[in-house]
Formats: sequence, structure tokens, C-alpha cells
Amino acid sequence: MSAAAITAPTAVGLSRPPPVNKWLVTLSISFGTLMGAIDASIVNVALPHIRGAVGATVQEITWISTAYSIALVLVMPLTGFLGRLFGQKNVYLFCLVLFLVGSALCGVATSLPALVFFRVLQGLGAGALQPTEQAILRQTFPPKEQGMAMALFGMAVMLGPAIGPTLGGYIVDHWHWSWIFFINLPIGALGLFMVANFVHEDPEIRAANQKMATAQRQNIDWWGIGLLAVSMSTLVYCLEEGSAHDWFQSKLIVGCFLVAAFTLAALIIRESTAPAPAVNVRLFRDPVFLSGTVIGGLMFAMLMANMFLLPIFMQELLGFTATQSGMALMPRVLVMMVAVPIVGRIHNKFPPRLIVSVGVLLVAYGSLLMSHLTLQSGAGQVIGALAFQGVGFACLFVPLTTIALSNVPKHLMPDATGLNSLVRQLGGAIGLAVFGSLINHNATIARAGIAAHVTETNPLAQQRLLMVQQGLMARGFDAQTAHQAAIANVYGAVTRQSMVLSFDKLFLLAGILFLVVMPLLVFLKSNRGGPAADIHIEA
Repeated sequence: MSAAAITAPTAVGLSRPPPVNKWLVTLSISFGTLMGAIDASIVNVALPHIRGAVGATVQEITWISTAYSIALVLVMPLTGFLGRLFGQKNVYLFCLVLFLVGSALCGVATSLPALVFFRVLQGLGAGALQPTEQAILRQTFPPKEQGMAMALFGMAVMLGPAIGPTLGGYIVDHWHWSWIFFINLPIGALGLFMVANFVHEDPEIRAANQKMATAQRQNIDWWGIGLLAVSMSTLVYCLEEGSAHDWFQSKLIVGCFLVAAFTLAALIIRESTAPAPAVNVRLFRDPVFLSGTVIGGLMFAMLMANMFLLPIFMQELLGFTATQSGMALMPRVLVMMVAVPIVGRIHNKFPPRLIVSVGVLLVAYGSLLMSHLTLQSGAGQVIGALAFQGVGFACLFVPLTTIALSNVPKHLMPDATGLNSLVRQLGGAIGLAVFGSLINHNATIARAGIAAHVTETNPLAQQRLLMVQQGLMARGFDAQTAHQAAIANVYGAVTRQSMVLSFDKLFLLAGILFLVVMPLLVFLKSNRGGPAADIHIEA
């Protein structure tokens, strides 16, 4: 079989759908993406309540999040493949229905196995929502407005993880935990109605998909689908459960990592040579798509790490409640909501490298500010740092997503958005895994360093111990009890300070890693206003 470029045929004789306002299309398809992004994080705050309801251990309950993440990444790269076989709109509607059914069943589940299975249904449904929205927006908005299209998409993608924990905490505090799932039903029903009535497939793209679907049906890529399922399942399991199993000290994690590495390499080889690949990895031959997608994955790794670290720091060290920490994080969300549309509007007026560079510097500066947080820090210092990061992430997401897809033909957009979403999802999982593991590691090192100075020969340490002991004795404690309590108090202070140093080091590391991205901007070349790249697949 020869390699031939599949291009969209002219739409001669094809009936065009009735014109629909592009903003109405955007609103229609944003419901699914926002719900899927929220559900990836909203469950975490409810895990203690769910654990008691289904009778699970601390280690078992993590499968609720792991199962969702695995199902999510299995579908993302298959979005284009499924869209060609069944129709892009049909896939979106089916996956949204599947997500809503999974949500309803999760809300009534009474056992852990049932809840995990229903979370898989949720994840399988959510997996296609984000890439399909991104593809539809790119196909709906004219070239000059692609930046605004990706700004709207970015608001749904970035706001979901940001507001998920806050929304989940509020629901758990005021209602039953099952409402974190039931809340999806009315919103999803509205989304279904709007997509069914206001979103229509372009006839040229549909014709191109039908032509490619014929080749797919004749050469169903079962090997590619199987390798994708095994590689993504084992890789996500390693990232989600590695910390709980002490990483490579566990034979299970080592085995999963080796299987993931082998099958991922086999998947890339298979999809590079398959007649009709299920996952179009050949899109990575385009340096624009490759550079934009990789940098976007790094950005999402840092974004998710920051969203993971800050609530823990505020709740465990600064004494914030879950609601207070959520409210402290809201300014970043509000800043992003304001900044993202602005960046979308100015995207075509400034070089994308300049906008991304500004974003990198702002995020790094925000991380630097957070690396100076102490036990005496208040909400104001946290909010100030988050405001810089909010603007920075807005400057990053819009141009990166726009540039990454700038050379991709419209009929291959679902394949590209699926891979782009997959890399972002894996980047976020890697960021969470690495930074989550480093918290205790850095704290152990810091505690050893501090403890070396808290000795009987250190006059300051002994003065602190004596002051605490005398204060307890003044409250009525006997000398022996007061002495033991004073030692415990000093040890607690050492532990808290070591955790502060650990978090500060991680915030600083996140900022440094963002600066490392700067040299990669050399490869971020956009074909602004030029023709789409000629992407070849075997037909």
C-alpha cells in the first residue's frame, strides 16, 4: 500500500447544516469538558466520607481515582479513530450519556467494587469529551479567531481542576457525598440537549472521515488498541499508586513500569507502520505539533503539582479549613478567567514565543514567592503569588494549544486533540507523582538537619524547652508530665518547620523547572497564516 495524503474532498453536492452561532456551539460543548475536568479532582475531598460508606481501607479507596484516570487516558487518543467510525457528534453524545449514566450509578453505589466499576464508566465517557470539544472549536472558529477558541477551551480545562476540590468540599460539608456525582445530571442533560440541536458536523470533514473510515474498517488496528490499553493502564497505575507502594521497592510497580515501557515502545512502532492506525502517532512528525504538545505537558505537570501542594500546605501547616483553602485558591481561578480571553484576543498581535515567555516568567515568579511562605504567612501572601501564576498560566495555555494544532488539517484534528489531551493528562499525573513523593523525602532530610541543632548542648533549644515546660507547669501540670509534653511540643515544632522547608523547596523547584522550558521555545515555531501541513497516512 502506498502512502497518500488524505485531504478533505470538496463539498460539492453535500448538504450543509443550518448555520449556528459559534458562541452557542462553544457553550454547548463546554459543559461536558468542564464536568469531566471537575470530576477528576472533586472526588478527592470526599474520599474519607466515601471510605466509611463503602467500608474500604485507605489504600483500597484510592482505586476510585485511579480507575477514573486509567479509563480517561484509554479513550483520549482513540477520539479520532472512533469519530471516523461512528461520527464525531455521535461519539460526543454517546460519551456524554455514558458519563452521566456512570455519574448516576456512582451516586447510588453501596460497595467499593461497584463504585470503582462505575467510575470506569465515567472515565470512559469523559475521555472523549475534552478532545472532541477542542477539535470542534478548531473546526468552528475561523483561522484569525483560533486563539480565542483555545482560550475558551482553556477556561474549561484549567478551571475544572481548580474549582473541583472547593466545590467538592462545599458539597460534602452541606450535603451527602453522592451529590458530587448527582450534580452532573442536570448540567449534563442541558449539554446533551444543546449539542443535539446546535452542533453540526461540517460536510467536508464528514466526507473525509467517511473515506478514512473505509480504510479503518478494512484494517481494524486491534494490535494498536490492545497495546494502547496495556501501556496506558500500567503507566497510569504506576503514577497513581507508585507512592503508596514505595515506588521501585515494590515488585508490582517495577513489573508495571517494565510492561508500560515495553508496550509503549511497541505501540509507537506499530502505529508508525499500521495501514490505518488507531492512534495517529505520525502527527508527531510535525515539529510544531511535537514542540507545542510537549511544552504543554510540562506546563500541566507544574499546574497540577501546584494545585496539589498548596491546599495541603494551607490546611496542614497554616491551619486553614478546606473551605478557607479553597477560597484562597479562587483568586487564581478568577484571574485566569479574566486573563484567558484577553490572551486569546491578543494572540494574533504578538509573537507566540513572547507570550509564552511572559507566562513562564510569571509562573516562575509566583513559585518564587511561594517558596518564601512560612508558618506565619497569611492568605494575602498566598493570593499574591497565585495572581501572578494565574496570568502566567493564561499566557501559556492559549498560545501553546493554538500553535500545537496550527499545522493539522481539520479532518485530522480529533486525532491531534486526542494526543494533545493525553500528553497533558500524563504530564499532570507525572507532576503529581513526582512532587507528591518529594514532600516526605525532603521533609525527612530537613528534619534531620534541624534535629541536629536541637540538642542538649544548644542553649536556644534548651531555652525553648524550658519556656514550654514552665508554661505547662503554670497551668497545673506536674514537672514530669510538663517535661514530656515540652519535648513533644519541640518535636512537633521541628516536624512543622521541616515540612515548611520541604514545601518551600518544592515550590522553588517548580519555578526552576518552568525556567528550564525557556530553551524549548526555540522549537516552538508556528506556521501562522500558512497552509496546514501535509500529514500522510497510509490508505
